[in-house]
Amino acid sequence: MTTIKNLFTETKLLLRNIPSLITALFVTAVVSMNLLANKSIDLNLSWLALDCGILFSWLVFLLMDVVTKRFGVRAANILAAVALLVNLCFSVIFLAMSYIPGTWSQSFVETIGGPALVNGALDGTFRSSWYVILGSSVAFMASAVTNNVLNFTFGRIFKAHPTASFYLSCYLSTVIGQFLDNILFAFIVSYHFFGWTALQCVMCAATGAVAELLFEVVFSPLAHRIVRTYEAEGVGQAYIDYVAAQKEAV
Repeated sequence: MTTIKNLFTETKLLLRNIPSLITALFVTAVVSMNLLANKSIDLNLSWLALDCGILFSWLVFLLMDVVTKRFGVRAANILAAVALLVNLCFSVIFLAMSYIPGTWSQSFVETIGGPALVNGALDGTFRSSWYVILGSSVAFMASAVTNNVLNFTFGRIFKAHPTASFYLSCYLSTVIGQFLDNILFAFIVSYHFFGWTALQCVMCAATGAVAELLFEVVFSPLAHRIVRTYEAEGVGQAYIDYVAAQKEAV
């Protein structure tokens, strides 16, 4: 009970200390990433498949790197868990919404099949499926924890060179974490329910990780600047001091 109470206290303090824009972007990106994972990208290549979740997944990992660098691994894992819970709550809301009688705006556009087909398709998309929610949840938490731990570990390994350490730890943790995220979702969901082949799953994981790494390379200078600004301005110092005090008390 004490441990749960301490975790609850730590979580509240963390959410008060992480800048609201970071939290808002992170949660929004997680929800959007999992919603867009319902749509596959048509690449006209039999051996390659991707889903539209890639449009937001890079931002999720970039923000986790920012949180890990400033607040620590535990903080990034807690934030990931909070975002996952919010995503599950949104899934319930989307599910309820899909059963509310009504008409989507796209139904007024002339389409083959008529309004009923359009409404059913859109409701089904937002309703999602249990296997998509399960697959995305498992893949996200496993890859998030992996990314955060590796980011911290690589940062310690290369700590003699602070700037290089920041970039190398972000790049290495991202490509490994993203590969894990992609391949878990691909084999849990896409392989069994979307008809992907094993080769497509592996290629999706690999090419997706490379694509998301490119996003990381482009935007990591911004992340580096944000972290250094937070350090200079003492952003989140109350949480950092709390964690340090808890370690000393053990």
